[in-house]
Amino acid sequence: MKSKFLQKRSVRQKLILLGALLLIFLFFTLQNSSFARYENIMTITLATCINGILSLGVTFVILTGGIDLSIGTVMTFSSIISGMVFNKTGLPIGICIVIGLLSGALCGLINGFAVTKMNLPPFIATMCMMMITKGLNLIISGIKPVYFSDAKNYQKIATGDFLGIKGFYNAIIIYLLCAVLAAFIYNKTILGRYAKSIGSNENATRLSGIRTDRWKISVYVLCGLFSAIAGLVMSSRLNSAQPQLGSGYETEAIAATVIGGTSMGGGLASIWGSVIGAFIVSTLTNGLRSMAVATEWQTVLIGVVLALALFIDQLQHKKRNN
Repeated sequence: MKSKFLQKRSVRQKLILLGALLLIFLFFTLQNSSFARYENIMTITLATCINGILSLGVTFVILTGGIDLSIGTVMTFSSIISGMVFNKTGLPIGICIVIGLLSGALCGLINGFAVTKMNLPPFIATMCMMMITKGLNLIISGIKPVYFSDAKNYQKIATGDFLGIKGFYNAIIIYLLCAVLAAFIYNKTILGRYAKSIGSNENATRLSGIRTDRWKISVYVLCGLFSAIAGLVMSSRLNSAQPQLGSGYETEAIAATVIGGTSMGGGLASIWGSVIGAFIVSTLTNGLRSMAVATEWQTVLIGVVLALALFIDQLQHKKRNN
């Protein structure tokens, strides 16, 4: 009975989110008719892919009651590692991509270790990782873009046309595959089940015999891996790894996650809600840009939306507890 209620609630929540996305889209279309052009829709979608992949990873961390502030700089770090290995060693680009993905997972592993074994609060542990990777990005790259110029077809990984459909980028397929994988992990695997349990009541989960530290570390590794995948899409789109990019992406990713229905208190998440939330954030950003709203005011509005989403989350959390 409770399961059916939660399913109905989840469907209703997603319909509300889709309705909000449609209203936002219609509003900006009325302000600027070119906003609804196919090219702009694909631009929004491409931007959503990067933010959306990040939000998928951080969804699992928030599900356990944690937070990861390092996802943006880890995204950049992994792409810089891929580019530097490729340029310095001449290894095949496929191997360099794998090395980049592993570097993102390693950052997640360190975050997980800091949270579980060093008993650092997730906010502090991941903020330290954010600062470390931000500095390493500048040191390793020499504060210069790391180009993939000699990597044949590297740019097509993200911006190539899927099945020859103009504007339907490969990045969209990568994002959809990541979302399907995340939904599978959340709904069908032990990791998803234990992550929910840890977020709901970590002490009770530990007392039931589940090794909570192991599963929390796994969640941070997964988040680091998704950050690295986002870095792959970003660097492919630009055909370079930009060392000064990354900071700020964590805010939009967390906003997308919370807007999508993931509770900051842990124990409850929505993968497809995070997908819709990412589209809402990207549509807002693109729409404000089309109206020539200054970047700083765009940030203010995203902050207001995030605060509102957090307020609603707190109300729902109290309602669930009562």
